[in-house]
Amino acid sequence: MLWTIAITALATVLVVVLSLNFVSPEKELDRKIEHRYAVSDPQFRREMGVMLGPAIVPGNRVTDLQNGDEIFPAMLAAIRDAQKTITFETYIYWEGQVGKSFADALSERARAGVEVNVTIDWAGSITMDEEQLKEMEDAGVNVQRYRPLHWYNLSRLNNRTHRKLLVVDGKVGFTGGVGIGDPWQGHAQDPDHWRDLHFRIEGPVVAQIQAAFNDNWIKTSGEVLNGDAYFPPLQHVDGTDAHLFISSPAGGSESMHLMYLMSIAASEHTIDLQAAYFIPDELITKALIAARHRGVRIRVIVPGKNTDSDAARFASKAGWGPLLTAGIEIYEYEPTMFHNKMLIVDGEMVSVGSTNFDLRSFRLNDEASLNVYDHAFATRMTGIFENDLKPSRRYTYQTWKERPWKEKLFEKFILPIKSQL
Repeated sequence: MLWTIAITALATVLVVVLSLNFVSPEKELDRKIEHRYAVSDPQFRREMGVMLGPAIVPGNRVTDLQNGDEIFPAMLAAIRDAQKTITFETYIYWEGQVGKSFADALSERARAGVEVNVTIDWAGSITMDEEQLKEMEDAGVNVQRYRPLHWYNLSRLNNRTHRKLLVVDGKVGFTGGVGIGDPWQGHAQDPDHWRDLHFRIEGPVVAQIQAAFNDNWIKTSGEVLNGDAYFPPLQHVDGTDAHLFISSPAGGSESMHLMYLMSIAASEHTIDLQAAYFIPDELITKALIAARHRGVRIRVIVPGKNTDSDAARFASKAGWGPLLTAGIEIYEYEPTMFHNKMLIVDGEMVSVGSTNFDLRSFRLNDEASLNVYDHAFATRMTGIFENDLKPSRRYTYQTWKERPWKEKLFEKFILPIKSQL
């Protein structure tokens, strides 16, 4: 009898603690943001710069990298050229050839005397090869696992770092959507090789990327990384204005949500969105429909049948009816898993980084996004968007109405937990 009571009590405590992962202690955005100015209006930049965190800084160069064939060589080359410091934060670090390449490169630099600091999310690296972790630690790489499973942090188990940040010598930065895993190899040539974007960054905004890395480094290690080796003087290298900002349930959890709402509200002509996971909440759905009603053309590319999460895909489709009725164009990318994360508004502003267009990224994950305010860069990214449209299939309202009853039934079960997908 006593054992039964004890087990019941323990199970009850566990359920209560885990349920805290589904509760946000903060007041959430619940009011529509009105259309007061255009993206091209200086007021838009002024408010984005102060409301999202770091100021918009000029003089940056942002270079897009397409798929693993371009992304991994560029990142590894920067690591191998490091002279003083490397800071690297990632969500996914899986076993395989890509993981080994990074472990080898980081270890070699550490043995050469470079200060190498790495933050890897515990949940995203469960399948990591422990030999690669040992190799790095033995070489002198300071590796921190973000929020490993312990009894005292069960209430925060659902809060993961989804950020993808790499900074070398405080001068060259990278961010985007790529994980350290073999599915990202290649050039999206088949279902086993994913489609993704990543970006190489130079200029003053790199200091903001370094500061973003420091945010979780302090949480995991208690150490501040500063000094000239981490924050050297940075010169203007080009004419691009940009800033990188972060969000976390621990502070600024609505930054990403607010960024999307402000951008949609300011749109007047076009919104092009690429989303690996497209599960907008009611507020963003209404904002998109309002933009469409004032004449904004809205195109969205999402994964098709080749996806790593059928649950997220079904949860997404459940809410497409009103969007399609309003005339919003939704396309499913067919060749492989589509992992891009990019927003282009009015050919003036581009947002890229780790943030997905879903409730998990808006409220649960630690995320980092780079906003670029440059017409030439937006034009180039629009060209990439157009190329991704070519192998995509438009999803119509009629198709949505006639989707199989099994999908509709599954949607009803998955919708109550859509914020956890």
